[in-house]
Amino acid sequence: MTGIRIANFLCMLKTAYEIHERLGGSEMCIRYRVVSASGSGAALQKSPAVPAPAPENAAPEDEVLSGYLSERTVKVQLASADKESAIREMAELLATTGKVDDVDELVRTALRREAQGTTGLGEEIAIPHAKTDAVTSPVVGFARSAEGIEWGALDGTKAKLIFMISVPEAAAGDEHLRILAMLSRKLMDTDFRARLEAAPDDAAILDVLREVR
Repeated sequence: MTGIRIANFLCMLKTAYEIHERLGGSEMCIRYRVVSASGSGAALQKSPAVPAPAPENAAPEDEVLSGYLSERTVKVQLASADKESAIREMAELLATTGKVDDVDELVRTALRREAQGTTGLGEEIAIPHAKTDAVTSPVVGFARSAEGIEWGALDGTKAKLIFMISVPEAAAGDEHLRILAMLSRKLMDTDFRARLEAAPDDAAILDVLREVR
């Protein structure tokens, strides 16, 4: 990734971190700050007030993204070729958890969010999300697209790594941003993205995703 692309990627993620920091004071809030690094890149430093995470290989399955993502919400390859179809396919994937009361409403909410501004972050990543009572509790899904799906990203790349976050309205503030912050932090790691794209099956993908803490 070139220095310019790193800078653009950081800019697209920075807002999530800044909003998350402004929540302040909540025990559920994990705060990060973007700091300058030498050369063309940038680095993330964890707030010293937050305890160091446990070793990555110690995370049990039910702690992947705080238990919101599981093997049943992981799909190696999407069948969809366009954004709207992909969002529906992922909504149906989330519904296998029993946490989705209304798949159609979840899809409509996610598409309304897309109409406000693309959730394609660039670097072949998209994180569509929906705040709706169509879900009973927070749930996260992940899927890949080998060919990539046009998501309107500013850098012109098609989305190949796609996360979908869905939270009920009551949890829309703190928890939604906490999940987004955890994901954004790890997705800035090029090695992590490469391993996520190369993982051969659901179980291997989940092993990589256990590093998101």
